[in-house]
Amino acid sequence: MIQIQNTLISDDIFEEQFICDLCKCKGQCCVEGESGAPITQEEFAQINEILPEIRKDLSTKALEVIDRQGIAYTDTDGELVTSIIDGKECVFASFDADGVCKCTIDSAFREGRMNVQKPISCHLYPIRLHEYADFTAVNYHRWSVCRPAQKLGRKEGLPLFRFLREPLIRKFGEAWYQEICEAAALLKEKK
Repeated sequence: MIQIQNTLISDDIFEEQFICDLCKCKGQCCVEGESGAPITQEEFAQINEILPEIRKDLSTKALEVIDRQGIAYTDTDGELVTSIIDGKECVFASFDADGVCKCTIDSAFREGRMNVQKPISCHLYPIRLHEYADFTAVNYHRWSVCRPAQKLGRKEGLPLFRFLREPLIRKFGEAWYQEICEAAALLKEKK
């Protein structure tokens, strides 16, 4: 593990090669799993605020779930997570003509319809954060649905921390990201 500021970073973040390959995985990380995507209280408030803008982008089933239980719930781990449909996809999931799952929040943000981005836990995936009293653990979550991303990452030789540059800067800032790049260079020299 490497410590940068108040984070402890798993070696996998430097060593794993990774590039999302949506054509192959079809965005299964938004569909499979035990519960919805973790969100913060701040994200909960932001998403509730933009809900009127994105309601028209959501499926009928998603709207039924949201109208019944809201955009989020507390899962069995005690974590606030996005609501899901029939134990599967996130209520904010949408599917294109090729069956690729995409986030309606992210689509609206990229189209310039709003300034709220998708939850940071989604943006950072497959990195998962665990908050402790004195530090944040930054870990790589291995999941079989991401095998195409691992394969493409190895083919292109792109480390996970480089692939996730934008969300890492969004979460921790530019100075933190520069430190992670410096740490990666030092680790590479040692090999």
